[in-house]
Amino acid sequence: MTSGASHTPAYVEVDLSTCDREPIHVPGAIQPHGVLLALDEDQRVAMASVNVGLLLGTAHEQALGADLYALLGRSAAEAVAERIADWTPAEPLVLTLPGELGGVLAGEEVDITMHRSGGRVVVEIESLGRPRSTLLSYQSARSAMARLAAWQRVDGLLAQLAVEIRQLTEFDRVMVYRFDRNWNGEVVAEERRDDLNPFLGLHYPASDIPAQARRMYTVNWTRLIADVRYQPVHLDPVLDPDTGAPLDLTHSTLRSVSPIHLEYLSNMGVTASMSVSIVIDGELWGLVACHHYSGPHRPSRDARSAAEFLGQVTSSQIAELERAEAREDALAVQGTLSRISARVSASDEAPLTQLIDDPEVLDLVRASGIAICYGDEISTRGDVPDESALRRIADKLLTPPYGEPVASDSLPEVDRALGLVADVAAGALGIGSSDDSWILWLRPELPEIVDWGGDPRNKELYAAEGQEVRLSPRKSFDLWREVVRGHSQPWAEWELDVVRSLRTFMNAVLLQRSREQIAVAESLQRTVLASDAPHLDGMDVAVRYESASSYRLGGDWWDALKLDGGRIAFVVGDVAGHGVSAVGAMTQVRAALRAHMHGGASACESLDLLDSLVVDLLPEQVATAVVAVVDPAAATIEICSAGHPPPLLVRADGTIAELPVQSRPLLGVGAGESTPTSVDLRSGDTVLLYTDGLVERRDDDVTSALERLRRAGFQARPGSVDELVDQLLAGLPGTGDDDTTIFGLRLDHAR
Repeated sequence: MTSGASHTPAYVEVDLSTCDREPIHVPGAIQPHGVLLALDEDQRVAMASVNVGLLLGTAHEQALGADLYALLGRSAAEAVAERIADWTPAEPLVLTLPGELGGVLAGEEVDITMHRSGGRVVVEIESLGRPRSTLLSYQSARSAMARLAAWQRVDGLLAQLAVEIRQLTEFDRVMVYRFDRNWNGEVVAEERRDDLNPFLGLHYPASDIPAQARRMYTVNWTRLIADVRYQPVHLDPVLDPDTGAPLDLTHSTLRSVSPIHLEYLSNMGVTASMSVSIVIDGELWGLVACHHYSGPHRPSRDARSAAEFLGQVTSSQIAELERAEAREDALAVQGTLSRISARVSASDEAPLTQLIDDPEVLDLVRASGIAICYGDEISTRGDVPDESALRRIADKLLTPPYGEPVASDSLPEVDRALGLVADVAAGALGIGSSDDSWILWLRPELPEIVDWGGDPRNKELYAAEGQEVRLSPRKSFDLWREVVRGHSQPWAEWELDVVRSLRTFMNAVLLQRSREQIAVAESLQRTVLASDAPHLDGMDVAVRYESASSYRLGGDWWDALKLDGGRIAFVVGDVAGHGVSAVGAMTQVRAALRAHMHGGASACESLDLLDSLVVDLLPEQVATAVVAVVDPAAATIEICSAGHPPPLLVRADGTIAELPVQSRPLLGVGAGESTPTSVDLRSGDTVLLYTDGLVERRDDDVTSALERLRRAGFQARPGSVDELVDQLLAGLPGTGDDDTTIFGLRLDHAR
């Protein structure tokens, strides 16, 4: 917007840079089609518009200090005084002024309205302009309300409102203009003269209607500019004699309009305009904007009042219809969710795989793309940015505590770097349970889906753009495109609600699938791992297995294999991780080690071969294992280890120490060789093989746990291996974070 050298009462030069600060409620002037009188407590004129002489026949110098009788005649003055005494200012008075007044309004039927402004009663007088409208009978108003009430959708209601107000006011064009949450506007309904090009669907930036103007529209439902080219009529005096401040004309029907706005209208070819506010729950929702192109136009006061009434009625209907539409949208999307849920439940695919492949997963929240991250693996569908951008969006949008959906219609405002991907992801709706488990739905920026529907007004304006026309609808739209760059269509509350419902359903499905898989894995684990130690001649053995506190399934295993020459191999191992995948990997690793050793490979050779198998067949897994091959006849034990905690040797006197075993790297790293360690067993010696769950607690390790045992003076009391294992478990109390296996062995006839 631009202005020439116009002044406000504060004598501030008005231009684009001051548009949002212009004090439009105190213009110090009115439009010339009426006269304004500001009365003191004695109902004498303290301030008056300088056209009082032209319209009422009393020069403004003489009007100041005069009473209403001198200006309006006895009958009209008494009617005004009575209205002030009763203070029912909402209804205008319709009076005929005496012919002897001498002004333009002498002998004319006039509308007189009143309102309070500070300590003043403001009286505004304007001629009817033309005979009172016969359209505004009770029956016609009732018919208009019935036609509006017939609509069950907001778009139809607004289109009908444009029709009704154009019939009442006879403007060339009537538009309904709706604000978004950032106060940008869109023409959502229009009724116009056939030869005018449409404005329907055009968008305008928030700067077109600055904040102070929006506030005034909220408290003053109608505003008329009868002639865009009018010359303002100033008040005299400019400042209130009692307060020294300009008179607040917020509620004035004659208030002079910002010269910036007048220039805006003039550049659009508008010669007269009127607006009717649409206010919902005390907030400006939109405007009915009326434009005339063929000269001055002043609808009668009753026509304007009827238009205001229809605007108020429509405001109430919009509020109810929006709530109803939200309910309908929510019900419709629940149907979509039900179909998605049924397909996910019936599918043999993994639930998240079926979800992202579902044909309606994007329609669920009107998205253009979706990304699902689970276990740090990302799957996508539709239009999405690259993986690094998706992770950045999730990192910025989804923060602890997780669980509730979060939405943004401007990701570049969340993180400026995300402006680079706004063409496909300007907005996102996401929900997560951790930093590596989340779902994002994405929307592109609005300029991708909104454009002009044609020349905003006519060829002359189009030709003038870029030359001397400083503001036009086309230029305004260019501004709007800049304002909404990086913004997507906003997310509705019902879309967040359906995501909450989807989260609940998916959690239930995943839990059910997990329980089913755990049941199968537990059965497999029980089949593979016996609960009791084997009975071996000449040996005392014991085994204990305790599941972790947080997981029912773990990767621990133990085994005992009879080899040639009377030797026996005892194995304890641990596959990293928990749950179904760990049990499956454990079963394969245990079976492979058995096969290698039964095939004649030594313990160390078997571990080296097992390393290659884990690398090739279980690339996402690592494991540890210790193999102790006992020769009862020689009373020796050969130990090979792959990254496993060193065995413990418990002497007959109860002292406990780690065996110095050489260890190769973990199974699954694809490097290193095993080296055997031989140990002679003495009478009463017990060797304990165990997994790290025995000595590791949160923020603990093997070394510190054993040192704690020593400081506590732990000694194994004489007795069976079963008793020794139980004593060791009791010596390291507390809830562990891992499953625990202990295998103890003792020769009956050692050296």
